[in-house]
Amino acid sequence: MSTVNAELVDQVRAVLAAHRPWPVTQVGDPVLRQTAARYDGQLPDGLLHELLDAMRGHLPGVGVGLAAPQLGIPLALAVIEDPAQVTPEIATARERPPQPPLDLVNPVITPLGPQRRVFYEGCLSVAGLTAVVSRHHQVRLSAQDRDGRAYSLELSGWPARIAQHETDHLNGVIYLDRAELRSVSTAAAYEQRWAQPTPSLAAAALGFPL
Repeated sequence: MSTVNAELVDQVRAVLAAHRPWPVTQVGDPVLRQTAARYDGQLPDGLLHELLDAMRGHLPGVGVGLAAPQLGIPLALAVIEDPAQVTPEIATARERPPQPPLDLVNPVITPLGPQRRVFYEGCLSVAGLTAVVSRHHQVRLSAQDRDGRAYSLELSGWPARIAQHETDHLNGVIYLDRAELRSVSTAAAYEQRWAQPTPSLAAAALGFPL
């Protein structure tokens, strides 16, 4: 394990002391375009746990995942949780079961099979916009938990999408990099026009392939 990084410790403590809900880092900030440093003990264990708990605590009512670079912290850390409070029709179409809280430390995504799914996505770091993104339908998530224990999970449907989205953040990638640009909509336009279970109507009207 590496030694504790005093500069990162101070940065994390400043984030934890900030007023919440946190102002999530927005696209255009270089930290979102950098590959996050592999987590290798740069924080004391207690501070790491506190950060991950606070990141989880930020999610309810706001989003289903958060990566450390979105808080300006350039470490390969993320959390996901999705209560999937959607209609049964949307849950079925998007294969969106509830996803329990999960810590992702140094996550790696491996696609399983050729199948992909296409749905609208948004991002806390791209406020006010949403766009259609093609993602692998099934993946293997390999990561460590907050205590350094390695784990591997097979995810499909919406949980796989969330894991891919958050892991992208740790590689300097945002969802717009993968989006069908003709699908880009404001959040208001999406809610008014395209909030169906699938983006098929949007594809026909806006002229993009699925």
